[in-house]
Amino acid sequence: MLEFLPLLLFATVCAALMLGYPVALTLAGTALLFAGLGHFLLQLGVPVPFEARYLEAMPNRLYGIMTNQTLLAVPLFVLMGVLLEKSRVAETLLDAMTLLFGALRGGLGIAVVLVGMLLAASTGIVGATVVTMGLLSLPTMLKRGYSPQLATGSICATGTLGQIIPPSIALVLLGDVLSNAYQQAQLAMGVWSPKTVSVGDLFVGALIPGLLLVVAYILYVTITAWLRPQAAPAADREALMAELGHAGSLWPLLFKGLIPPVLLIIAVLGSILGGLATPTEASAVGATGALLLALANRRVDLSMLRESVYATTQVTSMVFMILIGAALFSLVFRAFGGEALVTELFESLPGGVVGATLVVMLVIFLLGFILDFIEITFVVVPIVGPVLLMMDIDPIWLGIMIAVNLQTSFLTPPFGFALFYLRGVTPESVPTSAIYKGVIPFILLQLGMLLALALFPGLATWLPSIL
Repeated sequence: MLEFLPLLLFATVCAALMLGYPVALTLAGTALLFAGLGHFLLQLGVPVPFEARYLEAMPNRLYGIMTNQTLLAVPLFVLMGVLLEKSRVAETLLDAMTLLFGALRGGLGIAVVLVGMLLAASTGIVGATVVTMGLLSLPTMLKRGYSPQLATGSICATGTLGQIIPPSIALVLLGDVLSNAYQQAQLAMGVWSPKTVSVGDLFVGALIPGLLLVVAYILYVTITAWLRPQAAPAADREALMAELGHAGSLWPLLFKGLIPPVLLIIAVLGSILGGLATPTEASAVGATGALLLALANRRVDLSMLRESVYATTQVTSMVFMILIGAALFSLVFRAFGGEALVTELFESLPGGVVGATLVVMLVIFLLGFILDFIEITFVVVPIVGPVLLMMDIDPIWLGIMIAVNLQTSFLTPPFGFALFYLRGVTPESVPTSAIYKGVIPFILLQLGMLLALALFPGLATWLPSIL
């Protein structure tokens, strides 16, 4: 039984997190308790598979975390998203897209999907996108006669695009962890000049799956609008312009609301795809561009800057605290022989690589109900990543599969995080059951994307291979 202590450590962490304890302190505290237990049992002469020497690597791990240039992209991308939110760029963008598509049957739904995609590319945070879209677009959709199921489902689904549309915070963190796991796997296989995988590779690999999901969402909204016109009726453009307070020509609003954020996204992603900048450097471009947009919209004052910097510091501190706790957890897990245990379990699974991948994807999907993507990235991926990559799985494909999997998990009733975010800003007249029913078609679309990625890995690997 003592050889299963690593699994007990993992189960204890999950149980403590479900009880609501802080993530970073739970990871570090539980790991230290088990390390103390292992040392105590060794002193009593109990043959525990515990090697305390692993803990000697903790100072180097801490130094590596704090000097990691890749992780510098996290505060800068967060600052970019916060500045865009505070400067009301999202509101102007939604008004422009609503007026452009609103006169079409299903047009408001299409506008929500497109704006959600652009917001996902701007903020990279699921919760921020879902809440923003819920506050800005849901009242208009309901007022214009949209089915509550279609309205809430499309908002939830497009909000989760923040997981997969670059520059996503999830892809930044996942890329850093997978890079370490890939090098670890190659060294374990005797490759002393290991290849690397970067955050930029994941950004490029996520482009085709992300855009295909956007197209699938738009097709679903369009087909629903034509089959059930009462669920997504067309709106009168003049009435919409009066309601939104934009009388006169549509083009000035389009120029003001659509062009600047699109140019900002092109500058960020284009600099990465063109090889002009690393993701960290591109994040600085994004933060600077967001500040310039806020200045152009005359939304910048000392109070707004203070709130933006404070919110960025909060998120960044949370990420790094969790990363430090996860580093300690990982060392203790390895000290108990957890790595060898996971490898042995995967090798004993029927189906080889396919069986192991299915099990990992199922576990990550279920953990997505109780853990945020940060915890899963820092706790689960370092454990299973090296083992899967030693089975000759492409690291970019694995990263995109994990991202889409988590995106689907965050959308699935009854525990999906996106559902809770939207419920918090939805009027009481819309029942929770309407939200649950509304997301089901989008969940099926995302499961279809997972299946397509499994059958055609080139959807994720082809573009990085040519760039």
